[in-house]
Amino acid sequence: MVSRIQRRMVVRKKLNKLSSLTKPKSLEKSSVGVDGFYHIIELKLKLEAMVREYSILLQNLQLPTEVKVERIDGKESQLVIKVRSWEKGRGLLVSILERLEEMGMNVVQAKVSSTHGFFMEAIAEAQDKAPEVQILTQQILNAIKPYHTSFESK
Repeated sequence: MVSRIQRRMVVRKKLNKLSSLTKPKSLEKSSVGVDGFYHIIELKLKLEAMVREYSILLQNLQLPTEVKVERIDGKESQLVIKVRSWEKGRGLLVSILERLEEMGMNVVQAKVSSTHGFFMEAIAEAQDKAPEVQILTQQILNAIKPYHTSFESK
């Protein structure tokens, strides 16, 4: 008998909490439950709308692609190449590496991430003579141009 009373008290407390959240029209058990159900559906719809709006904003947001090329101090033939882009493109890494190879550069070491956009940091060494930094930057930008819409070189 005590357990039945305790269960009723627990159910009544839960219904009171639910009714304080949903503000039902009536305090009957069935009305509170139905209003709680509709409140959950309403919250789900609001969340879906926010997710849709957020994904549209991300699609329309155009953050620039950055390409930065620097010479390593003391080593005239080695360059550090950094590429950052918020847009993902299949074949982007291959395109950059092919362009470096065409310019007579060997990649000695590289770190690449495509978790949130595309990021590459590489150390490249010239086979003969290292090209000018500006020329190499422009060539890398040209290599990734088909994959991206906005550019900003640094």
